[in-house]
Amino acid sequence: MIHPSALKKALKERKKRIFFLFPFPLLIGVLIFRPKDSLPNEPLSPPPAIIPVLPQKEEKAGLVPPRRDPFEGLFHSHSPVPHPFPTAKDDSPFPFGKREKTESPMLRLSGILTVDGCRREFDYALILIHGTPGEDGKLQGYLDIMGIPYSSCSMTSSVITFDKISTKRAVAATGVGLARERFIRRGDAVDPDALAAELGLPLFVKPNASGSSFGVTRVERAGEIPAAVERAFAESDEVLVEECIRGREMGCGVLIAGGREYLLPITEIRPKKEFFDFQAKYEAGYSDEITPAEIAPQTAAELHRLALAAYKACRCRGIVRVDFIVTPEGRPYLIEINTIPGMSAGSIVPKQVRAAGMTLGELYDLIIADTCGRKP
Repeated sequence: MIHPSALKKALKERKKRIFFLFPFPLLIGVLIFRPKDSLPNEPLSPPPAIIPVLPQKEEKAGLVPPRRDPFEGLFHSHSPVPHPFPTAKDDSPFPFGKREKTESPMLRLSGILTVDGCRREFDYALILIHGTPGEDGKLQGYLDIMGIPYSSCSMTSSVITFDKISTKRAVAATGVGLARERFIRRGDAVDPDALAAELGLPLFVKPNASGSSFGVTRVERAGEIPAAVERAFAESDEVLVEECIRGREMGCGVLIAGGREYLLPITEIRPKKEFFDFQAKYEAGYSDEITPAEIAPQTAAELHRLALAAYKACRCRGIVRVDFIVTPEGRPYLIEINTIPGMSAGSIVPKQVRAAGMTLGELYDLIIADTCGRKP
């Protein structure tokens, strides 16, 4: 999660104007526009002007109601033309009636949006949106169609890392510990006693594809499993039931930019609840985050090795946070890969950046310089 004031503060030293796009509750995205005096074919230099898109009243409130269609009204085609496929009028008895002059949805996919009544063209997207559509590949695919470069992982990598079972399969060869699991599709029979006998108690029930710990339940008794599965199905059509790995939770920030590997100081996450759930992640006082983590140098080195291996195995790019549980015996188990980590002042990666002696402005410089010229 990032608030407009946090990004403004981070980029204050660059004296750039900041406009925000995709204003969902707790979710913010940023577009970068080419300066007016640049040539049309001039390469995008990091960073050109960044311009805000939150309405005045909603910006002051700090929260914007979600749209039914997150892209509705934001992007425009240069000129409407008849839809390439025939469409029927509502009162037509035939499935394909008269051809109507309706605009093709694909024609809206251009790097143009309206800001204060003016149409502006943008060249780059700095994506800071948790969950869907920013972290699951939807926004990346949309930008790929438009040919607009962006700061995060590719669409393919985003799909893989947002899908928990696919992530585990992708990183299996790295040697990282992986909790035993059972994968459940909607409609599958669920035997609570069998799951408890196989995976032990307590265990975790998770949506296979969801962010911010939505729908995650720590289950203490077998009888609680059916309700936990239903809660997880409310967030995803697939559910993962995993054994509980006991240990210390660690977060590792990783970036590869300009051919150089950046392994940020590790953070230990100490939730004051049963696990690092939504409240512990986003509300003050529900967790302690220690940066750098108080761990042995060899443990830190192994976590960095595995985080970098996971980053490469999933073909990530941009800043990523890889979370682990380290058992009392010192073995790291993967929890998840966050391809759009929180970037507010109190979030984990900004703390790691400061502990590494960098500023957020310098981090954004590295990301933008590395990704602004990339092709889909």
